[in-house]
Amino acid sequence: MTLRISLITLLLAAAPALAESPNVGAIKTEAGQKFFDAECRRCHAIDSKDKSYGPPLEGIIGRKAGSVEGYPYSAALKAAGITWTEGAIRAWMEDNQGLIPGTRMRHVGITDPVEQEFILTWLRQSAAH
Repeated sequence: MTLRISLITLLLAAAPALAESPNVGAIKTEAGQKFFDAECRRCHAIDSKDKSYGPPLEGIIGRKAGSVEGYPYSAALKAAGITWTEGAIRAWMEDNQGLIPGTRMRHVGITDPVEQEFILTWLRQSAAH
């Protein structure tokens, strides 16, 4: 929680300067990595070669939900019929049980749209393989 507040405060304070800086993408990616590490990494790896409790997020944007070979998804997720668009990922981060009731993943509740955007920036950059 302290990391979240510190990063958001820093970035909001620097927003006017960042809006004109060519380094905005790099800053958002770095913040996104930190948020990902704090909120998501305990269960998910980006690279499918890295061990993780949850399915790897490599290639997540544009992938059909419940489609990683060999991962034991819940019946609810397998039957959801959604594709992981950026909008679907945002909705999942905010309320995964609301998006797909019956999923086994615990509710994460990343409701801050700025934090969601940073994580998505990191995923766009890192999970694009």
